[in-house]
Amino acid sequence: MTTSVPPSPLWKPSRAFVEQSNLKSYMDWLFVKKGLFFRDYHDLWEWSVTDTEDFWESLWHYFQIKCHDTYFDVVRPGESDMIHTQWFTRATLNYTEHVFRHKTKERPALVFQSERHALTEISWDALEKQVAAVATWLRKRGVQRGDRVAAVLPNIPQAVVAFLATNAVGAVWSSCSPDFGQASILDRFAQIAPKVLIMADGYQYNGRTYDKTTAFRALLDALPSVELPVLVPYLDAEGTLEGTISWEDILHSPNTGLDFEAVPFDHPIWVLYSSGTTGKPKAITHSVGGCLLEHLKTLALHQNVKPGDRYFWYSTTGWMMWNYSLASLLTGATLVLYDGAPAFPTLQVLWTFAEKARINHFGGGAAYFIACHKANLSLPSERLKHLISIGSTGSPLTPDACTWIYEAVRKDVWLISLSGGTDVCSAFVGGCPLLPVYAGEIQCRMLGCHLEAFDDEGEPVIDQLGEMVILKPMPSMPIYFWNDPDDERYRSSYFETYPGVWRHGDWIKITSRGSVIIFGRSDATLNRGGVRIGTAEVYAAVESIPEIRDSLVVYLENEDGSGDMPLFVVLKEGGTLNDELRSRINATLRHQFSPRHVPDRIEEIAEVPYTISGKKLEAPVKKILMGREPARVASRDTMRNPDALDIFVRMAAKKSRAVKPL
Repeated sequence: MTTSVPPSPLWKPSRAFVEQSNLKSYMDWLFVKKGLFFRDYHDLWEWSVTDTEDFWESLWHYFQIKCHDTYFDVVRPGESDMIHTQWFTRATLNYTEHVFRHKTKERPALVFQSERHALTEISWDALEKQVAAVATWLRKRGVQRGDRVAAVLPNIPQAVVAFLATNAVGAVWSSCSPDFGQASILDRFAQIAPKVLIMADGYQYNGRTYDKTTAFRALLDALPSVELPVLVPYLDAEGTLEGTISWEDILHSPNTGLDFEAVPFDHPIWVLYSSGTTGKPKAITHSVGGCLLEHLKTLALHQNVKPGDRYFWYSTTGWMMWNYSLASLLTGATLVLYDGAPAFPTLQVLWTFAEKARINHFGGGAAYFIACHKANLSLPSERLKHLISIGSTGSPLTPDACTWIYEAVRKDVWLISLSGGTDVCSAFVGGCPLLPVYAGEIQCRMLGCHLEAFDDEGEPVIDQLGEMVILKPMPSMPIYFWNDPDDERYRSSYFETYPGVWRHGDWIKITSRGSVIIFGRSDATLNRGGVRIGTAEVYAAVESIPEIRDSLVVYLENEDGSGDMPLFVVLKEGGTLNDELRSRINATLRHQFSPRHVPDRIEEIAEVPYTISGKKLEAPVKKILMGREPARVASRDTMRNPDALDIFVRMAAKKSRAVKPL
């Protein structure tokens, strides 16, 4: 009998790191205040998902949540399922008020740089004055609790100010990135009927400027609910647009100081949207209290963000990570913003920015780190001496990319892989300052998140592939989908497969060490010979080959029960897809995994289609190749590179399937 040798960790926390962590402080607090002792993180997690009510109430007291009316029940279960669960009933509070608890003269509130702007710092005093001015103006113009404020803005300080002011008056925030297409923005904002629309005159990306004033007028024509159109001059500091209100005029208008509207715990804080690649985007609505409690837990305990730290996550205002990164302000950290392309003028730009801005926590999409690894980017570690952690999300981070971070960035940096999403505006699995980091693995299941991997019989399994499911409600789960009065879309999104159990749609393995490995979306899972294969396994093997820059794999079922598994590869410059390379790809897959991982054919493409947030469009490509109409399965406006779909449309047409051109 042979026993498997456990892998060696890439990183282990030092004793001092553990003792000084926020999570250890919380565990000590539980011992002193509650008489609860836990041997390790896994014991703590078990308690957090068993004694759910005690766990969430402990966070309320540990983080000293300021409420204007005290709560009656910590949790009130729904009559039938998770959807109707209520938290901290009767409590009233304000998210922005908790941000400004950390106002100080010792450090800036925001640090900002863009392709157009040099590094600049914004003090807490300046931030407060701007938020007070916008909040006062909103109140004077009749914006009140429950009204929607929509924004089409780059990742700039004005967006942070606008959100904080919106929340301060009890209104509901919703934002899109200006690189979204016109139809995509309308698909989102038309659902929520905003009273206020705040939009930049344009943006800059990859060295090019894009004027959005014409799009602004078109949006106003298409959104009759908008009473207050506000123009933010980003490209032209002196720019104006007839019929709109100047952002600068709002900032310089008289204000009465910053007051906070106390709203119920389950009052909506913002509306986020699903990607819309397979239909109209779902308007996912979260609560003020749920996000406040969840974000404090995740940023403080799982990412160990402390007062005075500088927190950065490369994002746009159209990705939930923008909303998530705002939560660093709740911990007393300085929020660091960058607006522009991550590879302009070179892939070094964000790392150079990290050094200049003295960033402690540096986050981005997995695709960015994989691109850096593929480019063999060299980063002298002495230049990044402030770096404590690197965060990754959006898609699985390959083991090779994990190793690259420790070889090319810092040997002692803490790598935090997160996975969750727009659905909860947070993570289900992520980092833990008490545990080691293993290549290709996520450290732990998050506190309060009763996550399991279900086998085909709907039973939880360890060290086996399974469906990611959540067995108990969390405060940050959506309170509802906008314009979904009977919760039909909400229920069909998560609860159709396992009644009463949240099915997230990821294919995972929970290891006996408590770590988690994500193998890709389960709706894109490759099912060959009755054995399900995660696409991330294929990508990890294929993209380790030096000639391969990127890849995409799908499984196409035939009516007779057979199937076809094509692999599409993007070659590095100068590469050639010949028989030798094909054989090497197949041998690598067979050796690292199994013969079932070997594709039926390998074809070269110019680029893999991605969503704006950096996810490969596996399911839409599969549906196109199986004959579905492209416009019905993929929204070009939500894609980073919509032309990348054209090759698959041509492939489908060539096979005589009834496919209309894009």
